[in-house]
Amino acid sequence: MKWDEMRESDNVEDQRDGSDEASEPSNLSSSPMGMLGGLGAGGMAIAVIVGLIFKVDPAQILNLIGGNNKTAPAPQALVKKPTKDRDSAFVKSVLGDTEDTWERIFKQQLNSNYQAPKLVLFDGYVNSACGSAKTSAGPFYCPADRKVYLDMGFFRYLEATAGNDADFARAYAIAHEVGHHIQNLRGTSGKVRQLKSTASKAKANELSVRIELQADCLAGVWGHFTAQRGLITDQDVTKALNTATQIGDDYLQKQSKGGHVIPESFTHGTSEQRVTWFKRGLNTGDINQCDTFETSKL
Repeated sequence: MKWDEMRESDNVEDQRDGSDEASEPSNLSSSPMGMLGGLGAGGMAIAVIVGLIFKVDPAQILNLIGGNNKTAPAPQALVKKPTKDRDSAFVKSVLGDTEDTWERIFKQQLNSNYQAPKLVLFDGYVNSACGSAKTSAGPFYCPADRKVYLDMGFFRYLEATAGNDADFARAYAIAHEVGHHIQNLRGTSGKVRQLKSTASKAKANELSVRIELQADCLAGVWGHFTAQRGLITDQDVTKALNTATQIGDDYLQKQSKGGHVIPESFTHGTSEQRVTWFKRGLNTGDINQCDTFETSKL
């Protein structure tokens, strides 16, 4: 992945110097970013990506970030706080590329102007308008302040175990959260939150699946135009599809629940669904192909 050829964004807020310290953080279970048990869906997904794509024991990583032991010190890889490093340059570059891509798409496909999100880098925990979060929440988007939140300590840990092969998996995670920002700009996420407030649990979970699959598709749209410009390779795309396969709800539940799968509890979609919608965006580059709410079968 040629991320060093991408334009760096100016919309990154680095809070890793401790300037935004909080007391014991609460999780986001009451916010738009739901949790899977005690571990965020994003954190669990990245743990499985590391374990299964990059041949690292996922159980070790799940134990590391699970958040069950609040007094245990974080590994050194999770607490370093450089203010200027390869990681921040990577994030700024990927975010800058999403800005350039979506600005063009909004003008050409939607006849509108794109308003880029801010991206907050943090270590350990952070305060957002959606509540406080720890590393275990994984990357998340808060619609209340229109910011993407990213714990770079965990990304450094991913790189320490996987090396540069982790780059596109990390870029995919950023592009997915930017997809949630696009949903917010277009009013989709607000409508879904309103529908979920009066829906049954099963229907609310279905709506969550649809909005997550749409974010996967939107990440694929970004990938389509990035590939056209020669900034990602076929190998990167293959890894992204492999990643999408291994962060489906069915796959994650098999890893965390001893092989037991509960379809009615799905909130992000199955592996097959995530691959299907990511590929739809990747193959077409058309935002209008990402309407997961106008189809009866996902």
